[in-house]
Amino acid sequence: MLSKVYSASVLGINGHIITVEVDIAPGLPNLFTVGLPDASIREAKSRVISAINNSGFEFPTKKITVNLAPADVRKEGSGFDLPIAIGILAASEQLLSEFLPQWCLVGELALDGTLRNVKGILPLVLEAKERNLKGIILPYSNLEEASVVTGIKIYGAQNLREVCNALKEDIHSLTSPKIPLGSSPTQEQTDLDFADVKGHPFAKRALEVACAGGHNVLLMGPPGSGKTMLSKRVTSILPLLTLEESIETTKIHSVAGTLSKNWGLIKIRPFRNPHHTISDIALIGGGQIPKPGEVSLAHNGVLFLDELPEFHRNVLEVLRQPLESKEVTITRVKETLHFPSNFMLIAALNPCPCGYLGHPLRSCLCTPYKVLKYKSKVSGPLLDRIDIHLEIPVLKIDELMEETSFQESSLEIRKRVIQARTIQKERFKNEKIPLYTNSQMNSKLLKRFCECDIESKSLLRHAIESMGLSARAHDRIIKLARTIADLADSKKILVEHMAEAIQYRVLDKNSSALNLV
Repeated sequence: MLSKVYSASVLGINGHIITVEVDIAPGLPNLFTVGLPDASIREAKSRVISAINNSGFEFPTKKITVNLAPADVRKEGSGFDLPIAIGILAASEQLLSEFLPQWCLVGELALDGTLRNVKGILPLVLEAKERNLKGIILPYSNLEEASVVTGIKIYGAQNLREVCNALKEDIHSLTSPKIPLGSSPTQEQTDLDFADVKGHPFAKRALEVACAGGHNVLLMGPPGSGKTMLSKRVTSILPLLTLEESIETTKIHSVAGTLSKNWGLIKIRPFRNPHHTISDIALIGGGQIPKPGEVSLAHNGVLFLDELPEFHRNVLEVLRQPLESKEVTITRVKETLHFPSNFMLIAALNPCPCGYLGHPLRSCLCTPYKVLKYKSKVSGPLLDRIDIHLEIPVLKIDELMEETSFQESSLEIRKRVIQARTIQKERFKNEKIPLYTNSQMNSKLLKRFCECDIESKSLLRHAIESMGLSARAHDRIIKLARTIADLADSKKILVEHMAEAIQYRVLDKNSSALNLV
């Protein structure tokens, strides 16, 4: 007898509905799975047999063929255990239900029939809704994540027997979500605040400009100067995630398996801090079955690369494309996948291998050759894609011991950032390609929206000639100046805006102690 059950699989970060066809025919007892299954699906045979027998059913001693259609799409994951088991029970007439053609089934089976959670539930539920299926049945532990989707019936089950009873008798006997948008923490519940950072007013201003326009930042300074402390607080001054951004961010983390079991929807902008020993595939994404990397996990948030020169050069060079296009394109023979990667890059480095070159109190022990070799690990083209180069000096003892000085909170800084982004949103609202920040402008938009007065043009010309700036650096300075003008609520870029933008390009100065170009 033949049965059909709907399930779903993840391809990239999107879900795809898969039809699980089960045919039981006379022949030697065996279970064959076809339709480009991966190893975890081929291993489902043992899990399904044990789960069916241990749930009070009888596994058919006949030839069983399971086809996952369409057959030309690669399938992966253990989420096909439940639909395969239900398909076998339906084909062997142990389960007769009118609901099977209307519902999507996803879940991994334990040997005793218990349902275990699977990765990528959110994109699967979204795809089931898009295909107008009546609902989806999934493991109870995935219910919180699935609850963010409305407009489709979602039910969670504890085991195979519970699913069978619901399909035969009352589908509504299963557990449905009670909290529409999950219970994950929000940005206001984090304890990171710029009020905790003493001193560094210039650095705080630069990071405010970076967040207002979505610009990348490079922090340079000796150990203990505050580079990491400042970087970790950048997400606290970024605008709160919109619902659309939260869903897209949650999809990526769901597919990667990094989503907390107790979270339904990510409401805090991601902050990813990979170790410098990371590989290029782990950073950019890929693999035999492509998965999102750190740059995609940082989508709508911050990617922090501490000790930048310690990263392998080939790892750093793969950052060029996502920094420009805001997405990662991974091409295989049969498919091309796109992973979003619209993140703010914040990188930090020391002035030399020992870290104390130019330190006011400690002497540098590095030879000129070691310093040159250390600096050459970061290429000029990569530095060209970083808008703000910022030196972080060591705090003086008086600044460090000061107890009464007022430090502005992240909430106050965020208000100005949101105001500047509102101006940019209004500026780009009629563009065909969605734009959100000044850092995304191309050369045509620079001419339209970045009107400079005569003095600012003259200052920029002088900076290009004296500092030997590239064409890309020229454009990035104008984008920076546009953001600074937005923070000042100025329609035209004035000379003070241009001067501040030029100050943030210290690596382009020929006299800089950290000339890495």
